[in-house]
Amino acid sequence: MSPEVEEGVCYTYEAALEKAIQMEEEGFRNYLYAIKIVDDRQAKMILKEAAVEELQHKQSIEKALLEGYEHDEDMSKPVPTINLNYVFEQKELEPNANARQSLAYAIHLEKAAVDFYKRMLQGCEGAPMAPLFKRLLADETRHLKNLEDFYEDYFLAEN
Repeated sequence: MSPEVEEGVCYTYEAALEKAIQMEEEGFRNYLYAIKIVDDRQAKMILKEAAVEELQHKQSIEKALLEGYEHDEDMSKPVPTINLNYVFEQKELEPNANARQSLAYAIHLEKAAVDFYKRMLQGCEGAPMAPLFKRLLADETRHLKNLEDFYEDYFLAEN
């Protein structure tokens, strides 16, 4: 469950970053929970990689909170995704989940993060922190695209 964000509201710089930190922490905790319950080695590896990305995101946001934000325009363009999250329903992972199910779970978590940053960016359009949310949205769409590409390469090719 992502942090509550009111539609069209732009939070102060600090409050917006705190919400983003909360989002990344929740994502990490969801992955950590999934890693603990899943038995499949390949599934654990997929989930661990996604968890590390969440930690890196959280750290970059915390650094922005501490030092301010300098944006890199090249890194702030969203990447188109293929919306695989619509192909399968979102479910909690079971201990017997395989790599395919774990990847679908990760795709849903990343899609929730993309939606969160879209809402934050819409509320803060033109504000000083908008470039940060633009970059975070771009990062999340890249993560989502990587997961979707992996899913497509390894699991959709089976059908």
